[in-house]
Order: sequence, then C-alpha cells, then structure tokens
Amino acid sequence: MDQDFLIQDIRQAETQAETRKVLQHKDRKPLWREYLETGIIALVAAILLRVFVVSAYRVNSASMEGALYTGDYIFVNKLAYDYGGAPKIGDIIVFKYPNNPEKDFIKRIVAMPGSLVQVADKVVYVDGEVAAIPPLSKNIDKRNIPGDLSFRDNFGPYTVPEGQYFVLGDNRDDSRDSRFWGSVPLENIKGKAVFVYWSWEPSEDAPGWGFPYVIDAVQWVGHAIYHFPTAVRWGRLLTPLD
Repeated sequence: MDQDFLIQDIRQAETQAETRKVLQHKDRKPLWREYLETGIIALVAAILLRVFVVSAYRVNSASMEGALYTGDYIFVNKLAYDYGGAPKIGDIIVFKYPNNPEKDFIKRIVAMPGSLVQVADKVVYVDGEVAAIPPLSKNIDKRNIPGDLSFRDNFGPYTVPEGQYFVLGDNRDDSRDSRFWGSVPLENIKGKAVFVYWSWEPSEDAPGWGFPYVIDAVQWVGHAIYHFPTAVRWGRLLTPLD
C-alpha cells in the first residue's frame, strides 16, 4: 500500500515537471510586440475618448476673460447634456457659432428658452429680475453706449426662442455674443467646459510661422524652452470652471 502511494506521488511530481517544461518552452511575445500592442490599445482608447467623451480646446479671445484667458487650454465634456441633464444658467459651453457652424465659440449661459432678456445700462435682466452675476464677470469700459448705436450696453427686450439659449461673455464690454447675433440652438452645443488643464500666456515677441517652417520650428522650440518658467500660468492649471 505504501508503495502505491509512493508511485502516485512520483507520477504527480513527473506530471507537474512536464507541465512546467511546456510552460517554460511556450513562445513568449517579443518585448517590441508587447509595447506595440499596448501603444495601439492606448491610441484607440484615446481616439474613442476624443470622439465620444471629451475634447480639448484652446481659448483664443478675451471675451471670457475673468473665467478664461487667451492661451488657456480646456477640457470639454461632450456627454454633459446627453446623460447629465439639460444646459442650465451659469454653464460655460462650447458651441458652433450660429452664423458660421465651422467656428466654435465659448460663452456662458445666462437665460433659458422662453425667458425675456433685456440689458439696460450694462445691467442684465432676465424675466424682469437682475440676472445672476458670475463672480469673475466684469465691465471694463465706463462708457454707456446707447442702444441705437450698439447692443452692448442696452439691448432688448428679447424673448429667447424655445430650444435655444442666451449666452454672454464674462468680459461683457469685449464680447460678441447673443446681444449681437442671437441665441444658441441646443443642437449647436458641443459640450460643457469642465476645467483648464494647461495655460500658456501669449507673447508678442513669439516667432512667426511661415514657409519653409524648419527655421521657425527651431525658433519656436527655443522660445518655448526659454520662456517656459514664466509663460506657463501655473496657478491656472487644473482650474475648475463653474
């Protein structure tokens, strides 16, 4: 009986040894192939994320100054209004400019569909009440322009059409917005701005950019390296947008 147990133990050990040999001789992927497959998976994930979930935009105007500055790079949630509810007052949105859908604009929603909007002496009224004032919004020009000369300081009354939103720039005296070209249809909205992930202060002495590009590219690299410590707005990185 003891011999039978001994034989079984030996056979089990031999089986395990054979299994280890097979596993040891199993072909392993070359290191380059593992890196390649990982890179492809990461690239596909990034493309899907870019197409369906988030987009990155660079702010190139001063119309939202206070909340956003020229040179800010922002993440925009493209699914915010597909699964997170309807747009609401105070949201900073990226949208297709109604007069030229090839261009993207960024502004803040100040009035909902069906609301009555009026601007009187720079004060914004919605449905007869003073509209909520974003903490970082501002008027920088002390002049008060009559409504028959410009809609900037005196506008309306205007009823926002159904399915559309009235938007303004936070830099109220330097923004072309719904006061000048009307409200934004819901289908034009591309997403909600979430946060600033990078910010680079533009420089007037930055190199130009033109053919044949090689020299300009070298100059741009040198300029970026030299100005990196001071050009990056470190305090704005990862700033949430409310």
